[in-house]
Amino acid sequence: MNPETMIKKARAANFIENNGKVLRGINMLRTDYNKLSSIRSAMGFDSDDFADSVNYLIESGYIRIRHIDTKKAAELADYPMDELEGKLTAKGIQLLAGAVNDPCINA
Repeated sequence: MNPETMIKKARAANFIENNGKVLRGINMLRTDYNKLSSIRSAMGFDSDDFADSVNYLIESGYIRIRHIDTKKAAELADYPMDELEGKLTAKGIQLLAGAVNDPCINA
């Protein structure tokens, strides 16, 4: 296997693992929103890897995010990560409970 292929496979495996970790991190306070930058710091994620996972989880309907100050729904691309907080959706809770499967998440 050539080095480029090995790097792609390693990144894909990390992405799948990271998605599960981020989902569980956001779920720490299931009924409340959690500040995304605090979760990233607490879990020791690289900011790009964390943003990739958060973006995937949002686009897949597993989490929702909002602006910390306004409490209005937000888009990840519109604000810095330290201004956003997230919470699992019903689909995200179902995934962690094993009722839903996703090949890109190691829940």
